[in-house]
Amino acid sequence: MIRLNEIHEKILSYNPEADLDLINKAYVFSAKVHNGQVRMSGEPYLVHPMEVAGILASLKMDVPTIAAGLLHDTVEDTWATIDEVSDLFGKEVADLVEGVTKISNITFNTELAKQAENFRKMLVAMAKDIRVIIIKLADRLNNMRTLEYMPEDKREIIARETLDIYAPIAHRLGIYWLKSELEDLAFRFTKPELYYKLSKMVAKTRKEREKYVHEVEHIMRGILEKEGMKVDVSGRPKHLYGIYQKMEKYNLDFEQVYDITAFRVIVDGIKDCYQALGIIHTTWRPVPGRFKDYIAMPKNNMYQSLHTTVIGPKGEKVEIQIRTREMHIVAEEGIAAHWKYKEGKLVDTKEDVTFRWVRHLIEWQQELKDPESFMQFVKVDLFPDEVYVFTPKGDVIELPVGATPLDFAYAIHTDVGNHCASAKINGKIVPLKSSLKNGDTVEVITSPTAHPTRDWLRIVIVPKTKAKIRQWLSKEEREESQSIGKELLESEFSKFNFEFSKFAGSNEMNHYLSEAGIKTIDSLYSQVGYGKVSPFQVMKHLIPLDKLNELKPKTDSAISKLFKLVARKSSTAVKIKGMDDILVRFAHCCNPIVGDPIVGFITRGRGITIHTADCPRTLELDTERKIDAEWDVGSNILRPVKILVTGIDKPGLLANITNSISSMGINIIRASVAPNRNQKSTLMFEIAVKDTHQLRDISNNIAKIKDVTNVQRVMSGESA
Repeated sequence: MIRLNEIHEKILSYNPEADLDLINKAYVFSAKVHNGQVRMSGEPYLVHPMEVAGILASLKMDVPTIAAGLLHDTVEDTWATIDEVSDLFGKEVADLVEGVTKISNITFNTELAKQAENFRKMLVAMAKDIRVIIIKLADRLNNMRTLEYMPEDKREIIARETLDIYAPIAHRLGIYWLKSELEDLAFRFTKPELYYKLSKMVAKTRKEREKYVHEVEHIMRGILEKEGMKVDVSGRPKHLYGIYQKMEKYNLDFEQVYDITAFRVIVDGIKDCYQALGIIHTTWRPVPGRFKDYIAMPKNNMYQSLHTTVIGPKGEKVEIQIRTREMHIVAEEGIAAHWKYKEGKLVDTKEDVTFRWVRHLIEWQQELKDPESFMQFVKVDLFPDEVYVFTPKGDVIELPVGATPLDFAYAIHTDVGNHCASAKINGKIVPLKSSLKNGDTVEVITSPTAHPTRDWLRIVIVPKTKAKIRQWLSKEEREESQSIGKELLESEFSKFNFEFSKFAGSNEMNHYLSEAGIKTIDSLYSQVGYGKVSPFQVMKHLIPLDKLNELKPKTDSAISKLFKLVARKSSTAVKIKGMDDILVRFAHCCNPIVGDPIVGFITRGRGITIHTADCPRTLELDTERKIDAEWDVGSNILRPVKILVTGIDKPGLLANITNSISSMGINIIRASVAPNRNQKSTLMFEIAVKDTHQLRDISNNIAKIKDVTNVQRVMSGESA
């Protein structure tokens, strides 16, 4: 356990005027209220807040933040109250403790709507005081370091949450060492077999690699100093999760990942960075497409460096980062590098730039009410990989990797996007679906007659762009559905020799709208136009049934024909709220099976299409057409599902997998095998299953087969 005097020494090293009395007081209070409590590891509970305070001191935080770190669990886990903390330590410390307590009660492994709401709460806490999330990161880091003592069923949940939420936030704050450690610890508990296998491989080559690192350091330092440059050169191994990600992304074996060591070249000034780059590129051949200039175009968290990969000594790929000493401090210390101490107080010197992304998320969480859209936006924002492109006037626009000219058009202005007719990249007309690259100059050509189409939703990748396109489409479709709905009502009423217009503003109509929970007459038109409500259903509430029977029309109305078309007895095991005997079909894009959370969408003339609740395709569909759906628990229907199995290409692998599936009484509809490079094999099976529980059992059984490395469900195909 870290000692109190060690925390003192860390604080005084960067803040000599620090009020250590407040730290001592917080230590005594924490020890008092946590007395008798023990952690899962058997250690006294006080070890945890002490370690959190030590991490915060390593991050060069101010005294109130470190005091709050010592006190962060007192309100949640002891008899202490927030008022007591406020009385003893002041409002600033109490607010930090309260903020951390609120975040600690948030979980992200719930359904999407709850997850989105919890993330909104976290954003509010972060926007109020960014130090709250830094304390929480320190808390999470210490908990991850001792995760093996947690119950097994909780380890993976906590580790997955760390990978999805906390490591990306650490990255966004520029605290790379903390992000890397969180990722490695989470990797250990989410994929333990791969983690330990990779650890052994790295350890096996350590001596050889250390020798190579020393050689490269010596050569690089020599060629730079020969040109009169004053430099520091150092090599460091990449963290395990980073190596694993590279292996997965490029389908590589460990032996093929050459650049698992990154070299840093630290120089005096910005000009020296570019001079060092020129010398290195002259000495060793650069790898095309692997150069990034984060000095001219810094990342959102103000990280700056030149990144390049070259074919270095012995033909190995060598990744090199070149930066000034000031840039190095920012890269190492992250957010703390933007602060300075004035009269013992932490003062943010670059708040407008540093925390722009927090305000950016806050603004959009207010606009994106739909949880799917909001969480998609959050994920893109937390996992940034940017491209920097230029307007014809030379202004820089920052977009995610993979962004298209349409994303660019909407980034300029919503009206520019809505009327985008075509685009030029570097002076040449290109398809709107083209991917933008760093340094491209993009020109948008607009037309008054151009407008968004549903296909645009498949072209763009920025959630903000998708939201604007959906907003336009929804407005257009709503207006169209209102027109169709009004026409259908007028037509249906005329079949019985009534004028609908006489009922439109009547008391009977107002009463019906109130009873049906429909806000306005326009909303009624829209629902009728979409097929959610039939004109005859409206008429039944406005005109006595006996009178309607007397005036029964001789021919079927248009809506009657429509409902006859879709009203067929379904054997799909799906129940639609408020509707009977409706034709139900399953979307091919997500291929739902019993047990998946589902949602229905009305398709005019074709009944209800069922999607999984998290199907990305539903983000393209109009929420006006959304309808509640659920599985009929009493049904016993088999649904086809595809599973992808990867493994080592050895004789008998296919036979072992098919035997495993057949032994469970599962029918294999079709199977295919595709050998890959590096003695790997990919096997695709389409099987018929009862529900998600049966699918999970099958997947677990296959995963236990020798030489199988991965089993996953495949969502594929297009929804009609």
